[in-house]
Amino acid sequence: MKKILLVLLIIALAAGGWFWWRYHTATDSGDLTLYGNVDIRQVALAFDGSGRIIELGAEEGDVVSAGDVIGRLDTKALQFQAKAQDAAVEAQRQTLLQLRDGARPEELVQARAKIASDTAAAHLSELQRNRVARLISSGSSAVSQVDMDRAVAEADAANALVDQSKAALALLVAGARPEEIASADSQLQSAQAQLELLRYQIAQGELRAPSDAVIRSRLREPGDIVSSQSPVYALALTQPKWVRVYVREADLGRIRPGMDAQVETDSYPDQPVSGTVGYISSVAEFTPKSVQTEELRTSLVYEVRIIVADQADSLRLGQPVTVHLPVEPAS
Repeated sequence: MKKILLVLLIIALAAGGWFWWRYHTATDSGDLTLYGNVDIRQVALAFDGSGRIIELGAEEGDVVSAGDVIGRLDTKALQFQAKAQDAAVEAQRQTLLQLRDGARPEELVQARAKIASDTAAAHLSELQRNRVARLISSGSSAVSQVDMDRAVAEADAANALVDQSKAALALLVAGARPEEIASADSQLQSAQAQLELLRYQIAQGELRAPSDAVIRSRLREPGDIVSSQSPVYALALTQPKWVRVYVREADLGRIRPGMDAQVETDSYPDQPVSGTVGYISSVAEFTPKSVQTEELRTSLVYEVRIIVADQADSLRLGQPVTVHLPVEPAS
């Protein structure tokens, strides 16, 4: 019995020595092993405006690229408004061109012809006035003072029409005032801005993926009435991905931003994903319960993020991983 106990004691000492050797060999090898979980940014994607959904083109699990149209709203009313506004813009543009170009040659010819006609009529009125004046001076009873007053008034009116026609021709030659052209130009710009706003609202009826991502969930269906506060899709961004791990204070001085790291998963232990240390917290915290460590959970640790280049998209949100950092051996 004593021999059996002695053999068991020797075996226990040998096993303890072997575990002690393995532990110190792993500790002194220069690799720092950490445990954590994959973290991925998520986007709650919604339309910019409000309306009725007429089309959704992505399902859960689909991979989308930046700029892909994955949903549409009913924008027929906006399209009709944009068509009417486009016509209003064109009308205002023609008005501005008319002001800038001035009178047509035919209008100038017409204005000069009217001056000639009014001048002839004024000349005839002058002759009639002079004739009446001579008759009155000769003491003829064929005309009266009333006829003289009428002839003078008609001559003055005819001369006024000549002046009016000449002024109208001068206005045609001078063209529109700069203030009128500036006002018409401002009205055109206002109409164009309104048209651009309508076109922008129509474009916002398309829901586009903001970046490369995977559809995590589809929250709405065609026919639903939504607003800008109503998420339609939940997206998981494929880049960047990082692993959130925690380092104890004793190992904090052995790591630095930018150093290489290898991330292993239980699914593909022989296919590690390369990464780099991207962030080291400057504030200590208690170890989260979800973190797998060999230390006591009440010990203070520092958060570290390992930025990974997951080209094969093998890492999933929340997936537990093991991180190896090639650090200097602990003294």
